[in-house]
Amino acid sequence: MKKAINRYGDDYRRRPWLSDGGIGFHQTISDEVDVMKVKKRERRNAEMGQVPIVLLLHGFPKIWYSWRHQILYLAAHGYRAVAPDPRGYRDTTKAPIDDPTKFTTLHVVGDMVALIAALGVDKVFVVGHDWGTMIAWSLCLFRPDKAKALVNLSVHFAPRNPHQKIVEIFCVAYRDDHYICRFQEPGEIEVVFASLGTKKVFEKFLTHRDPDPFHFPKDKPFGALYDTPVILPSWLSEEDVDYYTKKFEQTGFTGGINYYRCFDLKYSGNFLFNMLGKWKESEYSGQSVPVGGLAYYVTAPSQDND
Repeated sequence: MKKAINRYGDDYRRRPWLSDGGIGFHQTISDEVDVMKVKKRERRNAEMGQVPIVLLLHGFPKIWYSWRHQILYLAAHGYRAVAPDPRGYRDTTKAPIDDPTKFTTLHVVGDMVALIAALGVDKVFVVGHDWGTMIAWSLCLFRPDKAKALVNLSVHFAPRNPHQKIVEIFCVAYRDDHYICRFQEPGEIEVVFASLGTKKVFEKFLTHRDPDPFHFPKDKPFGALYDTPVILPSWLSEEDVDYYTKKFEQTGFTGGINYYRCFDLKYSGNFLFNMLGKWKESEYSGQSVPVGGLAYYVTAPSQDND
C-alpha cells in the first residue's frame, strides 16, 4: 500500500488546505475535499489516504480541520482518514440549523451510516472527540456492524437513565451559568458570541485548559478568562485560529450549539440516554483503557439481542 507523501514538512502554515482552493491529493499532502451526496445533503469530507478507513468525528466548536495532524499521520501509515463535518457545521450544507429537533441521535447516527455506505465499505474504525464521541458511542451502540473498533477522547460512555434530564443535572450541579445551561435558549448565546467577535471566541475556546467546570456568566462571558491575555500554544498558530474564524463567520455557531439543545427533547430519547427498544439494556464489550486520564478505547461494541 502506498503511503502519502508529506511535501510540506511540519509547517502547517504552508499547507494548501489553508486556502479556499483545495487540491486533490492521495499521494500529496492536501486535504482532498470530496463533496459527496449523502441523503440529499452535501457533506464535505476531508479525506486522505487509502483503505482501511478511519472515521474522525469532531466536537464543538470544531470542524474537520481539528483532525489536520491526524489525517496526515494516518494517511502516512496506510489508512484512509475521513473527517466529516456533521450536520449543522460549516462545510455540510442544507442542514436545518433553525430546527434543533433535527439534531437527535437518530438523525446524526443515520448521517454517519449513510456516509459509511457512500464510502463503499461495510465497516470503519471510529474515533471521536467531544461531541464526536457521543455520536461515536451511539453509532457503535445502534449499528455495531459498522464499526471495527472505537477510540474516544474526553467523553466516557454514559448508560441510559430514563429518569434523568441531562441539562437539569448540569444546572443543579454546576449552576445556571454552566455553558450547557447557557446554550439552551435559542439565539441567546449566539448574540453573546457576536458581541465578542468570532476570533476572540475561538481564541478563548481553543486555549481553555482549566479542568474545572466551564462557566459562561452573563455579565462576563468566559468568566475569569475574559480578561486573560491569549497566548497560543505551540501547536496552534494564528493561521489556525483565522481558519476556524473564517469558517464560523460564514454560517455562525447555531448548528453546533443545536446538539446541546437536543439533550432533553421529549421524543428524541433524551438524546443519548433515554433510548428504548432493543438498545435499552445494551452494553459495550471489550476492555476500556484510560489514556492520560482522557481517552477510552473500546475493542468492540455489543448489544442485547433479547
